[in-house]
Amino acid sequence: MNDRLETFVPLVFRRRGVQRLAVDGRSAHDTTLIEGLARAFYWQHLLDTGVMRSGSAIARAEKLHQSVVNELLRLTLLAPDIIELWMAGRQPRRLTLMWFQRNRLTPDWQAQRNLMASFEEDV
Repeated sequence: MNDRLETFVPLVFRRRGVQRLAVDGRSAHDTTLIEGLARAFYWQHLLDTGVMRSGSAIARAEKLHQSVVNELLRLTLLAPDIIELWMAGRQPRRLTLMWFQRNRLTPDWQAQRNLMASFEEDV
């Protein structure tokens, strides 16, 4: 008996500058941003479970510079409703993974919401 399920999601991948977008007709997912978010939560899980001792250990294992790991780990501080919007493809168009790598993220969720709103207003 085959207990495997398969789901088909009709997406088209497009480039917007250097960004990759997955477009399903209603929304556009910045796949680079989503992949960075997924890696951050995976790495945080490795730290939480004790599989890895530090961001530096993850960086060595992944053959990345430790600053890349630490910058992406900050994404785990995002408010859950912001992450939900991103997963629905409704992230601000000008907000990129590189922005998070170059700017500090406050752990205050309301300040994060205000920041996201400011990206939408500047369009």
